[in-house]
Amino acid sequence: MDIKFTSFIATSLDGYIARLNGKLDWLNDAADKNSTEDYGYQNYIAAIDCIVLGRSSFEKTASFAEWPYQKKRVIVLSRTLKEPPEDFADKVAVFNGSIELLAVELQNQGIQRVYVDGGLTIQSFFKADLMDEITITQIPVLIGRGLPLFGEHSEDIKLTLLQSNSFPSGFVQSKYRVERQSSRYFD
Repeated sequence: MDIKFTSFIATSLDGYIARLNGKLDWLNDAADKNSTEDYGYQNYIAAIDCIVLGRSSFEKTASFAEWPYQKKRVIVLSRTLKEPPEDFADKVAVFNGSIELLAVELQNQGIQRVYVDGGLTIQSFFKADLMDEITITQIPVLIGRGLPLFGEHSEDIKLTLLQSNSFPSGFVQSKYRVERQSSRYFD
C-alpha cells in the first residue's frame, strides 16, 4: 500500500489556524463549549502510523499538560533543532532533511498513514505535491488576523470534497482529497 499524507486541522471561519502570536484562545473557547464532541479526531488518530509536525507545533504540543501522542511515532521537522529536548528524547525524532527525502524514508519503512500537522508544515507538503487528504473543521468565529492555513502557492491546487458534516456546535467539517499535479517519484 502507498503512503498517504493527511491532515486534520481547525480554522477560524476566515481561514486562520492561530492568532499572529500563535495563541489558540478562540479555538480553546469553542472546544470548551463543546467538550463532549471530538469531531472524529480519535478515529482519525487511531488510523495514523506516524505524525510529522514542525518545530512550532511541536513546542505548542509539548507545553500541554499531557503528551497527546503516547503510542505514535512523532517526527519534528526543524532546520535548527538537532535533537529533541531531553524530556522528549523517547517521544520524538528530529528530521533536518527535505520533506521529499522524509517521504521516501517513511515509504521505505512501510509507513502507510502520516498525520501532517502545523501550518507551515502543511503548506510545505502541499508545495511539494505530497498531501493526499485534508480534513478542515471550520469554527464559527472570525478572528480578523492570524496565521493562515494556506499560504501562497504558484499553481492552483484542486481538491475533491469527500465528505462534509455540520454539528450542533456550528462547526463544519469538510474532508478533501488533494488532486496531485504529478505522480510521486517514489510511487
